[in-house]
Amino acid sequence: MRHKVATRHFNRTANQRKALFRSLLVALIEYERIETTVTKAKAIKGMAEKMVTLGKRGDLHAKRIAFSDVPCRKTVAKLFSDIAPRFSARNGGYLRIIKTRRRLKDQAEMAVIEFVDYETAHKPSETVKGKK
Repeated sequence: MRHKVATRHFNRTANQRKALFRSLLVALIEYERIETTVTKAKAIKGMAEKMVTLGKRGDLHAKRIAFSDVPCRKTVAKLFSDIAPRFSARNGGYLRIIKTRRRLKDQAEMAVIEFVDYETAHKPSETVKGKK
């Protein structure tokens, strides 16, 4: 019986599911905005928010816990040096999920998951033209 089994299985084994979540987390931290299905976005949202909270702690033990979840050195370094300091004044709610469209092949609901300060952090710089 499946009483109180709250995890989403995605028709995968536990190892495949863990690898899927790791790759989605790495992509989210690296690009700060990814497009995926709504259910996958909801599944990794809690994990990603916990990673940002670890980044805000900033101590050695938090880094080791982050390395156990995301084994990419560059990604963890970006999390601790770039992403976590931006959210130092915010207590949770670091991510948002925006439903976008339905995928053409299988009509799956697609969504963009991004950090809430994505627009301000990636604002295009205005170039000032010089005099000729």
